[in-house]
Amino acid sequence: MRFADFPFLRYLPFLLGGIYLGKSQYSPGLWLLLVSILILWFGYFFLISRQEKIKTILRPSALAYALLVLFGALVIQVKKESIPEGLEKVETADQYLAEVVQYDLQKPNSFENLLELKSVKTSAGWSDASGKVLVYHQIGTPLLPGQILLVHKAPEVIPGPKNPNEFDYRDFLARKGIFHRQFIGKEVNVIESAQSSDFRYFLDHLRQKMVLMLEAKIPDPESRQVALALLLGQKQNLDPAIREAYSETGVMHILAVSGLHVGIIYAIFLFLMKIIRLKKHQTKFYLVGVIGIIWLYAFLTGLSPSVLRAATMFSLITLGQMRERKPSIYNVLAFSAMLLITVNPDVIFDVGFQLSYLAVAGIVLIQPMILNWWLPSSKVGEYFWQMTTVSIAAQLVTFPLSVYYFHVFPTYFLIANLFVIPISFLTMQVGVPLMIVGWIPILGEVLGWTLSWLVWLQNQGTLLIHLFPFGTLDRLTIGFPGMILIWVLILIWSNWEFGQKRNLAWTIFFLIFFWSVSSLRNELSKPENELIIYQGKKGNMFDFSSNGKLYSWNQGLDSEEISFVVDPNRIANQWPQFPGEFSSGIGEDTKLAFPFRSIGFSSDRNQLYFSNEIPETVQIWEGDRWENLVHSDSLKLGEKAFRILF
Repeated sequence: MRFADFPFLRYLPFLLGGIYLGKSQYSPGLWLLLVSILILWFGYFFLISRQEKIKTILRPSALAYALLVLFGALVIQVKKESIPEGLEKVETADQYLAEVVQYDLQKPNSFENLLELKSVKTSAGWSDASGKVLVYHQIGTPLLPGQILLVHKAPEVIPGPKNPNEFDYRDFLARKGIFHRQFIGKEVNVIESAQSSDFRYFLDHLRQKMVLMLEAKIPDPESRQVALALLLGQKQNLDPAIREAYSETGVMHILAVSGLHVGIIYAIFLFLMKIIRLKKHQTKFYLVGVIGIIWLYAFLTGLSPSVLRAATMFSLITLGQMRERKPSIYNVLAFSAMLLITVNPDVIFDVGFQLSYLAVAGIVLIQPMILNWWLPSSKVGEYFWQMTTVSIAAQLVTFPLSVYYFHVFPTYFLIANLFVIPISFLTMQVGVPLMIVGWIPILGEVLGWTLSWLVWLQNQGTLLIHLFPFGTLDRLTIGFPGMILIWVLILIWSNWEFGQKRNLAWTIFFLIFFWSVSSLRNELSKPENELIIYQGKKGNMFDFSSNGKLYSWNQGLDSEEISFVVDPNRIANQWPQFPGEFSSGIGEDTKLAFPFRSIGFSSDRNQLYFSNEIPETVQIWEGDRWENLVHSDSLKLGEKAFRILF
């Protein structure tokens, strides 16, 4: 296997490099990028046409790679230019008009929806506006896509994270083009509009009809929830216990419509093609129809990154079949990634996109090696062994990223996948026909009952596996260098028989050496005495780390808020989940007895007093980093976290 045989694998890193260049402060402007690309194009074609007559050190391939880098930066600049201008107008608006773009999502005390801005009213009068607002309402009747709303107050800017390592909800929504949110309650006028039947909302209406049909045909409530998630990606109504069981057994990917689901649908239609025995020209029309069905399903389920990846890959593979060619899976994988990144460069920061491509890369790269470890003597044994090797390969490559983001590892992932995947395959074979012909009397009821029973069996098995002892290894941490080390080691292992073993061994040695140096440096850079003051909705929490020991004092944060606000930073610093508590005195100014330090805290004034000595450093959390503050003998706490080093 030669790397040169997979051109798109060579192109992809240069495109990614351009994406990161475009996001950096060193990125050229839009027009400079356009001019540079144009000049390089002329240079590239000139060298191609004259390479036999002109001898030059500069090769056409070098210009091609440079073009890819500049193109990646250009994609980012175009994305920046597409951000709606004048977003600040809506923040000072007295009223605004907006169009509903989706159906309501049920929340504990309200309904969530998304609005597309049309115009805003300020002191200067009405003016056009664009952008999206995430709203929560308590209107008696549901909002429908296409309706026009008149909202009587301005939305707020979505705030950034207040605490270190807290989930950045603002950045998550910004990648979807959402920068404002608002609780509108009942203070809104719904203007009925004929746009509710607009073709733009055809798929939204179709999805809603299928949801209602599945809810009517599936009798068991728990089976209904899981079926909606499995078939249509509707996970908002999942029972917390079911969600936890699927997540902690390592089969949550079953409930997130992903490449597995698209692959099952693809396999169903290819199987039907073999049964009906089409002629050559009929086969091409049939395959075009299969591509259309795959993309209809992708749009119907919300175009998640993993579904987009699968739909693009299966489309490319199908087009290759129509030309009677079998394209390299590596080229298909890389080319599909390049297409998706070009359309939406922010997709590379989506966890689903990263896990999806890593899982497929692991299956393609190392599953054949694991498969050759054992040759089963029976068809049944071969089937389960193949499924086992696929699960091991996918988990082996994705677990560093899973630990990096989620800090857990499901111990029984192999058992759970061997049980759930075959049932989910049967579930899809019943669920897809139910979505198509469920409106037919009797047939719809039979398919609905069968689907309900299959999902019930899947739920019970998952819940049983979830009860096994030591089901998850949690609070795991890994740094970015550690992830790179593991992936490179897997890559070297998969190519051990093809490369020069001495060079590969030296590569392993140097990688481990640099990782060790990086880990040692991070460990030595940790301060001996560090106080973190977390900011909650109605209070604060203090974490004081001193010489490897952690002490904590809580002032107003409940357990759920601690898990979102405090725990991510404790995990990142490898601090215990349940530290020792500060001892505190009683009085007007509560006195906290820190180990080796004495700090006064006034709960009425929300202010710290440094009794014995001024700290070396006081910092405030600014969304993604610590910023130094000028400090004195006291510190007024605000809406963001503080860090104090002694």
